[in-house]
Formats: sequence, structure tokens, C-alpha cells
Amino acid sequence: MVNLMNPPCVLLVLHDVAPPTWADYQPFVEAVDALGDVPMTWLVVPDFHKHNSLDAHPEFRRVLNQRIAKGDELALHGYFHCDEEPPPGNPRDWFMRRIYTHEGEFYSLPQHAALARLHTGIEVFERYHWPLQGFVAPAWLMSEGTRQALRQLPLRYTSDSQHLYQLPDFTPIDAPGLVWSARSAWRRGVSKLLSDRREQHWQQAPVIRLGLHPVDMRHAFSRNYWLQTLKRLLDEGRVPMTKSQWLALQRAPVGRAA
Repeated sequence: MVNLMNPPCVLLVLHDVAPPTWADYQPFVEAVDALGDVPMTWLVVPDFHKHNSLDAHPEFRRVLNQRIAKGDELALHGYFHCDEEPPPGNPRDWFMRRIYTHEGEFYSLPQHAALARLHTGIEVFERYHWPLQGFVAPAWLMSEGTRQALRQLPLRYTSDSQHLYQLPDFTPIDAPGLVWSARSAWRRGVSKLLSDRREQHWQQAPVIRLGLHPVDMRHAFSRNYWLQTLKRLLDEGRVPMTKSQWLALQRAPVGRAA
């Protein structure tokens, strides 16, 4: 249940964080830092597309260490962020895995495979002494086996595009999110129209999530949208938080929320 005594919040979430995407994000992150104390949630991929293991990039790990020290949160975002399971066997799966995305890593994993991969990701965080509370599946796609695996792990939350789910029981909490499809000019135009409409509709929402992707950072139109939207929401009085910070407020008794 949402604690109505808490101020309205904004959660800035960077998807697909990995060594090759840091160059896309760095100018934007520096612009956000210039606004003041705006914590972010970084969705970290341990071995992006099987060619970018965090173990092989100590400089990037130092960046993440600095972000944690600054107050940011790191969450586990898949492990490889690519779908190499057997070909889809029905039209729905074909659409989800070949049209909607090619990166639905956890869309079709059975429970044992999902559990093993999640354990491997958790071990990466433990190796680098990174606090870990959340897991977000690439493209927010999870098989039933993945859901069952998450119930067995010491994680606090997962999410889809419009909710956060408290683990292990998957208690849903409304957390509407803006996200763009920025691969082409027409997609960016449509995304802007939809996002403006949704933001207007969510003016009274207790929280709004801004879900950024590396491709958004490669185009001035989308990059500027995210920065200006963040500034506007802050000017309207929304308090910036990480996902785990905001979830902690929802669990706190009304009279004791910090």
C-alpha cells in the first residue's frame, strides 16, 4: 500500500549499463550530477552480449564503485542481456523474441536455468562488494520459471514497465514509467507524444519512473527530453530516489517514514 504521507517522487533508472554503453551515458550522467543530489538506479549487465565481462573492465568497475559511494543503487539486469534459447515455437513467442526484442534473456528460461544464472549474477555483485536488492529482466520479460527462481533468492524486488514487485511474494506496487523507443526518428516522435500524454495523466501519481536506454543518449532529441523532463519533475517538487529507497518508504509505517 502506498504511504500517502510521503512526498511525490521520481526514479531515474539507467538500463543496459555495461562497459560499452558507458560512453553513451557519461555526458548525461554528468549533466544530472550538475543538477545536484539526484540519485540514480543503474541496471548493470555482468557480461553484456557475452563480450563485455565486468571482470575485464576494472576502470568501469571503479566508475560503479564511485556511483555507489555517491548514493546511487546498482541492480542486476539479466546476465548476458541476449536471448540464445532455442527458436520460438509459436506466434506469440516469435513476436516477443524476434519483433518486440531480441534480448529477452529470461523470457523462456526454465526454473533451474534461471536460478543458476541469477546465482551467477549475484556472485558478481558479491565479488565486488556491491549491495544488491533488485533484479530487472531485460525488456522486463520473465518466464514462470524465472518468477519461481526469484522466490528462492534474497532479493527485495523486481519490476515490469508499470510496477515494482516486492519479493519473494511478488506484491505489486504501482510505479508508472516513461520509456522511449528511440531507434528511428519516427519512433522518437511517437515516444515524445506518448510520454507527454502519460506524464500529464500521472501528475498526481506518487511516483514516476524515467526508464532510459543507451540508444536514447545517442540522439539529441531524446537525450534532451530526458534531461528536461527530469528537471521539470524536480521543479514540480518530486523528490529523486533510487528504487530501493522508494520501496523502503512504502514498507515504512506512516508515522515513521524518513
